[in-house]
Amino acid sequence: MGNYMDTPKVGDIFRHNIIFTDDQILTYASISGDTNPIHITEGYGDKSMFGRCIVHGYFSISVFSKVYGTLLYPDGHILISQNAKYVKPIFTGIEYTAVFTTKQLFPDKNRVKYLNEIIEKHTGELKVTGEATLMNKKYYNWK
Repeated sequence: MGNYMDTPKVGDIFRHNIIFTDDQILTYASISGDTNPIHITEGYGDKSMFGRCIVHGYFSISVFSKVYGTLLYPDGHILISQNAKYVKPIFTGIEYTAVFTTKQLFPDKNRVKYLNEIIEKHTGELKVTGEATLMNKKYYNWK
């Protein structure tokens, strides 16, 4: 997707790179109340099956909200539904790419269904996959 001002078409792709930090994880744990040691206690994470602390699942998919709310048709975007499958753990300090692919158009309702993915940038390994349906009466007009 070159310019987010264009009306979306099936197959359009938008990418956004992100690196999660330890400070962000601690802030999210404080805000959400999810202080599970797998996320915030280094010694615990080191002994886990992952070998280190992992990013909270809901925090990892907050990148989708960031993109929909500030980068991709942000003016008037309303999230209708979203799901996510956590395929592999996400860690701090590693660069990831959030990929948004236009999957289906609903012209009569000014809605688009997107495929959302988080991929480790350097390995191409899929970490999270899911779908989101959004409404935008300003930009989702195919008349």
